[in-house]
Amino acid sequence: MGHATKIDKRIAFLGAGNMAGALVRGLLASGAVDAQQIWCVDVRPERLEELGKKHGVRTGRSNREAAAWADVVFLATKPQVFDRLLPEVAEGIRPEALAVSIAAGIPIAAIEARLPAGARVVRTMPNTPAIVDAGATAIAAGTHATPDDLALVKRIFDDIGISVVLDESLLDAVTGLSGSGPAYIFLIIEALADAGVKVGLHRDSAQLLAAQTVLGSAKLLIETGEHPGRLKDMVTSPGGTAIAGLHTLEAGGLRKTLMDAVETATARAKQLGEDASKKLGK
Repeated sequence: MGHATKIDKRIAFLGAGNMAGALVRGLLASGAVDAQQIWCVDVRPERLEELGKKHGVRTGRSNREAAAWADVVFLATKPQVFDRLLPEVAEGIRPEALAVSIAAGIPIAAIEARLPAGARVVRTMPNTPAIVDAGATAIAAGTHATPDDLALVKRIFDDIGISVVLDESLLDAVTGLSGSGPAYIFLIIEALADAGVKVGLHRDSAQLLAAQTVLGSAKLLIETGEHPGRLKDMVTSPGGTAIAGLHTLEAGGLRKTLMDAVETATARAKQLGEDASKKLGK
């Protein structure tokens, strides 16, 4: 996914977990930045050594130093330690720098309140398939973020999947759908594989066939742009096997159960966001 133009910015990742690692890999693979434009900070020396060896990026232990160096500062630690991270960033971050949060549930207002006045903040909600360049990320602008800021963040996340720009008020819904959704899909794949075993397939074959079926169906939907109902109709021949299976899914309330799951997860995301705001004193 090479880009014609390079990103002429220094990028710091404060917290170098799986998501930061995916972003570093995506940025370097697309040729958008060179290794010396990236600085990763983490409390685990072995993680820093791994990233340094694998990608040749700068590594260190000081959030303050990295924030002072960078044009784009990714807030990528666990949400629980944001109350410790934000004061360090506030001391270091340059007035013209952009802060990008990938922490689930931390509202933009809570971040802006702890950074210098007028700080530009963009909040994102990626998901775990970003680790294999198949992420789905939502991006929301803070009070002072510019269209250029949003375009830059979108470009970075598009290197590891797809991204959409939304109002922050919709991020809880995104958390309930695509943020938590991989867990629902893994459960579905596991259930399909179990069923394959029950009807006589070997476990390895059943799991591979189930997983590839989910992958292939999603790819077919995205690449054709067809309505899922229409694609479903293509599979269901009169009096055939698929329609018999669908009848059972409807009888079991699969559609309602999945809708309820997204709704419940969204409500939980909202609650966690409110708790996080309280903890950060906003």
